[in-house]
Amino acid sequence: MIFRNGKWDLPKGKIEKGEDIRACAIREVEEECGISGLEIISSLEQTYHTYMQDGKEILKRTYWFKMCCDFKGKLTPQKEEGIMEAVWFDKDDVEEKIQNTFENIKQLLIDELH
Repeated sequence: MIFRNGKWDLPKGKIEKGEDIRACAIREVEEECGISGLEIISSLEQTYHTYMQDGKEILKRTYWFKMCCDFKGKLTPQKEEGIMEAVWFDKDDVEEKIQNTFENIKQLLIDELH
């Protein structure tokens, strides 16, 4: 998980021209967490959220993926994106983290863990 804007979140971003969704997901997690060697295992449920851009409310659909890797190094948060922490944690710690996250992330994690 990443800690940005006072909340725990999951890495996500915007697709680049010529990039497919799966490649985008891997790139964003690598950039935001300073990780490498990711492999997508499966697709998860899609979510929707809104944000403001140029004074307009934008509805964004987000595609989520379950990933794995053999990465053993320390995660490095992408500070220029406002990410203060990037951390691994055990499934047992999810309940604590989701107390300070967005509702769609909370539901996604609860559904995945149960």
